[in-house]
Amino acid sequence: MTNDTSLQAPAFVPGACGLPWYRRAFAQGAGYILPSCVFALIPIAYALDAGPAVIALVTLNCLVIVTFFVGSTLVMHWPEWARWLWLAGLISSILALGLFPESRPLYFAPLITCTAVTLIAWRHALIVVIATTILGLGFSLLQSDLFGVVMVLMGLALALTVGLGIRYDAARSALRKAEERTAVLAVAAERERIGRDLHDILGHSLTTIAVKADLAQRLTSRDPGAAAVQIGEIATIARQSLKDVRATAAGMREVRLASEIAAARSVLTAAGIECRAPVALPVIGDADSELLGYAVREAVTNVVRHSRATICTIEADADHVSVTDDGTGFTGPHDGSGLAGLQSRVEQTGGGFDVRTSSAGTVLTVRLAVPTPEGAR
Repeated sequence: MTNDTSLQAPAFVPGACGLPWYRRAFAQGAGYILPSCVFALIPIAYALDAGPAVIALVTLNCLVIVTFFVGSTLVMHWPEWARWLWLAGLISSILALGLFPESRPLYFAPLITCTAVTLIAWRHALIVVIATTILGLGFSLLQSDLFGVVMVLMGLALALTVGLGIRYDAARSALRKAEERTAVLAVAAERERIGRDLHDILGHSLTTIAVKADLAQRLTSRDPGAAAVQIGEIATIARQSLKDVRATAAGMREVRLASEIAAARSVLTAAGIECRAPVALPVIGDADSELLGYAVREAVTNVVRHSRATICTIEADADHVSVTDDGTGFTGPHDGSGLAGLQSRVEQTGGGFDVRTSSAGTVLTVRLAVPTPEGAR
């Protein structure tokens, strides 16, 4: 059996394959089609006056038709070509009734059309249904058989009902699977976001704590008061980091450009790096301010950790932020996950991300997405 669902019978039920044959048949629709087997009595009733031999042959023919019809629920796991042969066997057995006068083979049109839409692909089954309907109507009208016309039209209606019902169930199943995949991707994206946020928080905070701890250690012997101040600031930063981690888990933490620039001044000064930053900022929306704030945080963290710089310059306006240092630059991503996370965050908003590094220093620039003019295509 193929795993390609496009080659399986439309009414195929994967879970039915391991069941006993009778349970597999009912799982794949036998309970719905068994009542239709009553049509097999019609040719037998018409042949009652034709003699025992004809009655026996017609009865045998009708049993073969019923076998093909009910047996279609057991062959849905077969390859497509084998299911076509099964359908051909059903059609041939119905046409064989034409050898007997008054056998009314056209009354079996619903069996052909309903079997077609359950066994073979819809686009092919539809051709079989239309062809059966046209031929059946033509012969019924030629014979002035009004009941035959009714049976052929009923076959068309049943086939469309069953076929469209199967397609609806398949579409609903595909939609459910797509929703499950979307949910999995959403969880993965949220994990990535939380991991990126935690990296931003802890990377910045732990760097600040490490710098201030080194400074407090140097001040302990010659200026205990200043060392105590630094230790107090370390405790404050640690508590704030804990609060940020908890808030991040709930998706509630807010980062703003102004607060990040203020924090950058503190950590750069503590690290012995001159900070040149604007004292006033334009009004920026919360989402843009958050993005630019993350850029300042990540850039300053890298400056303190890796740059060996003496001066760090922060430039910011309504649509971009730039962080420049006069350090030694870097040849590889010392903090690749942080820069990669920031780049991903920026690109998801449609903004621009650029890092230029050399032995003369590093420049990190983040630009906000350019708003699309209203009405532009």
